Amino acid sequence: MTQQGVRWTADQVLALAPDAASRKAGSKLGAAGPWSEAGSSDEGTVWGLCKGSGSKPYQTVVDIADASGPAYKCSCPSRKFPCKHALGLLLLWASGDGAVPTAEVPEWAGQWTEGRRKRAAEKKAEESSGSSPASADPEAARRRAERRAERVTAGAAELEQRLTDLLRGGLASAEQSGYGLWEETAARMVDAQAQGLAARVRELGAIPSTGPGWPVRLLEECALLHLLGQGWLRRERLPDGLAATVRARIGLPTSADGPPVRDRWLVLAQYDTTDPRLTTRRIWLYGADSHRTALLLSYGAAGRAPELALPVGLALEAEVSAYPGAGQLRVSLGEQFAPPAPAAIRPPGLTTSQAAARYGDALRDDPWLESVPVTLDRVVPTPDGDSWQLADADEDAALPLTPAARSRPGLWRLVALSGGAPVRVFGECGHQGFTPLTAWPEGPGDAVALC
Repeated sequence: MTQQGVRWTADQVLALAPDAASRKAGSKLGAAGPWSEAGSSDEGTVWGLCKGSGSKPYQTVVDIADASGPAYKCSCPSRKFPCKHALGLLLLWASGDGAVPTAEVPEWAGQWTEGRRKRAAEKKAEESSGSSPASADPEAARRRAERRAERVTAGAAELEQRLTDLLRGGLASAEQSGYGLWEETAARMVDAQAQGLAARVRELGAIPSTGPGWPVRLLEECALLHLLGQGWLRRERLPDGLAATVRARIGLPTSADGPPVRDRWLVLAQYDTTDPRLTTRRIWLYGADSHRTALLLSYGAAGRAPELALPVGLALEAEVSAYPGAGQLRVSLGEQFAPPAPAAIRPPGLTTSQAAARYGDALRDDPWLESVPVTLDRVVPTPDGDSWQLADADEDAALPLTPAARSRPGLWRLVALSGGAPVRVFGECGHQGFTPLTAWPEGPGDAVALC
C-alpha cells in the first residue's frame, strides 16, 4: 500500500468520526492495550481484534485503499460509521509505533475486502456502460421531467400568492401566525417536488423567533424567495447558466455533465449538517494543477453518516465533473487513480478585502449564494468586543466571524495555532462573515481542521 510508509495524522483519523462522542471513544481505543492480532497489508487493509464486554473480541477491518475514502467493517453492534473500534484501530495504525505491523491478511478480513472491491468494480463497469434502468427509456424520463416541472410551477405560483398575502397583511402577522403556517406551506412545496423551495420556506418560519431586527431579515428572505419563484416561472427567458442555477436552487435533480478534470485534489475541509431527515456532508477540494476549488456533496439517512469520507490534509489523484449552473462549484467524483495520501499542498491565499470582493462577484451569477470558499493568507484571529474577527496582517482590514463560527470549539484551536502570529485559513465567506474550516501555521506544519 502506498500509504504504508506515509502515515495519517491523528487529526486526519479523528476527522472521520461521525460525532464528538465517537471521537472521544475512539481516542481511548487508540492504544495497543485492547487490541490483538492487529496488522496491515501493502494493499491497503488494516485489521485487528478489539476486546469488548463479551467473550469474543470484535473483528474490525478498514479498507484504506478505497480512493473515495476508507471503508469499515466491525462485528460490534454500533450503527455509527466508522464505529469507535475502527477509529481506534486507525489511530493505532497512524501512530507508526509497530503495534500494527505488516502481515498477511487473515481470511475473515480478506473475504470482506475482496468482496467489496469486486462489487465496487462491477458497479463502476455498469455505470460506465450506461446500462442503468433510468437511462433505458429516455422518452419516459422526459415525460416524468415534464410532469415534475408542472408540479413545481404550480407550487411556485402558490408560494407567490402566500408571499403576497403576507406583505398585504403586514410582517407582524408572521409572528402571530407562528411556525405552523410556514410548515404547511413547506409541505405543499414538498408535494410539488420543490425541495429547495421547501427548505427556504421553513427558514422563513424560524426568522420571527431570532431576536431584534427579525422583520428586516424576514423581508430580505421573502425577497430572495420571490426572486427564486419568479426565476422559475420565467426560466425560459434566462441565460442557460442562470436557468441551471435556478433549477438547482429549486431542488430539481441534475447530473454532472462537465468534462472530467483530472488533478491531484487536496481535501481542504469536511463537515456535516443535519436535520431530522438527512445528514449532508460537504467536502471542499483544491486542485493542485487546475487551481480550482470544488465541492463534493454526499448524504446519509437521518442518524447515519454519509459513506464518503476524505480527511482534511489528504490528497487524491482523481477526475471530477462539474454540475451545471452559473458559478456553481459542485462536482461529482469520477475515476480515482490512487487512494488518498497525506500531502504538503496549500492553496494560495487572498487578503480579507479580496475575499469580500470575491463573494460580491459570485452573487452576480447566483443571487441566493450564502457564501463562497476562500483561503485567507496572513490573518490573525483577534477579539472584536463580544465577537471575533480575522484581521489582515498586511493591511487595515478584517472580516468578522459568523455567529456559528464564534460558538465552535474550532475557534480556540485557531487562536492556539496562531498565538498572535499570522496564519493561513480556509473557510466560507458570506454575508454573515467568515467561517474558518481549516488552518495552517505560517511556517511548515500540517493542516488543522477547525470543524
